[in-house]
Amino acid sequence: MANIVRRNEGGIMPGTRGFDPFEMMRELLGYDPFRQHLAGGVPQQSLSTFMPQFEVRETNDAYVFKADMPGVRDEDLDVNITQNRLTVTGRREMEQRDENDRYYAFERAYGSFTRTFTLPSGIDDAHIEAELRDGVLTLRVPKKAEQQAKKVQIKTTSGGGGAKTAKATPQP
Repeated sequence: MANIVRRNEGGIMPGTRGFDPFEMMRELLGYDPFRQHLAGGVPQQSLSTFMPQFEVRETNDAYVFKADMPGVRDEDLDVNITQNRLTVTGRREMEQRDENDRYYAFERAYGSFTRTFTLPSGIDDAHIEAELRDGVLTLRVPKKAEQQAKKVQIKTTSGGGGAKTAKATPQP
């Protein structure tokens, strides 16, 4: 898995805006010259698709995925695993608009999304955990016991020319 890190003078700045090649590709792939025309004057940015950004990290015993999904209900979210592919699909519905209201800014994104991640071999797909709490989706994909890091204990024997023996034990 590739890691993308944005840095600033003060260190890593999660969520800061700057050049984002993935955002540029989403804009290019979603370009529709008739979109603003068909929207009846609603600014083009208001019709952008909701795409949650994920944080993916590896621990000794699992891979942990986190995504901010405000306004997404658990019944509008679907998590599937097929072979080594983890797919998260969902949607955030647009709130009811009153035609008599005047909007000065309309920047929130709505719509359906799908994110697919390729997982390494050696995951325990029978024990994947998913939780949606306070608008944050957390997925925990455990590693199989034989794939977890193991610490090698070194035993020494006293005396001249003592031999060393090593034994692997699972790391906590």
